[in-house]
Amino acid sequence: MIDPLSAIAMLVPLILSLSVHEFAHAQVAYWLGDGTADEMGRRTLNPIAHIDPFGTILFPLLGYHYQFLFGWARPVPVNPTRFKRSINTNRGMMLVAAAGPASNLILAFLATGALKLLLVTNPTVSMEKAIMLVWVIRMNLALCLFNLLPVYPLDGSRVIRGLLPRKATGWLDLMERNPLILLAAFGAVLYFAGSILVGPLLALEDVLFRLFQIV
Repeated sequence: MIDPLSAIAMLVPLILSLSVHEFAHAQVAYWLGDGTADEMGRRTLNPIAHIDPFGTILFPLLGYHYQFLFGWARPVPVNPTRFKRSINTNRGMMLVAAAGPASNLILAFLATGALKLLLVTNPTVSMEKAIMLVWVIRMNLALCLFNLLPVYPLDGSRVIRGLLPRKATGWLDLMERNPLILLAAFGAVLYFAGSILVGPLLALEDVLFRLFQIV
């Protein structure tokens, strides 16, 4: 049985974080000359514009019930043919893709700052009472790291395309063209994501806590 208050406490920051993630994609695309998302009302922080009923609400609730949290928002449309002439397509798509994970890293940084402020202004508060902020930090670090995995259609696949020469990313083309390979690869990522990301996530969290001198 899902506790309603706990579910809301989990869903609200998740929805807001996913909305910031998609807004970041749309904003960078807009800066590069592509107004597609803006014209569709997606260059906004309003969560309603980004919510996917299944991926943003139902799936996270099911995952929360089974202690496996995962979710996504509606992808922001990007048309690289509308980028400014001075912008290389692959490099532009890399910047747009990287903006999403970068926004989650910034949110984790801000949440860590808020946690430090809470602990300074109220020294008697326990970490258990500040668990919401800790949850926001970990959730955004997880979103950042997960989306940077180099598997189509995650942001990491676009980042890799922008960093490596075309001949070195043929495996991404194969994955994109073959639904079976795509499904197998993405299924493997979901299955092993926890074990792959837990080390880097805890390491990043430790860096943030040390930066803000949180014991």
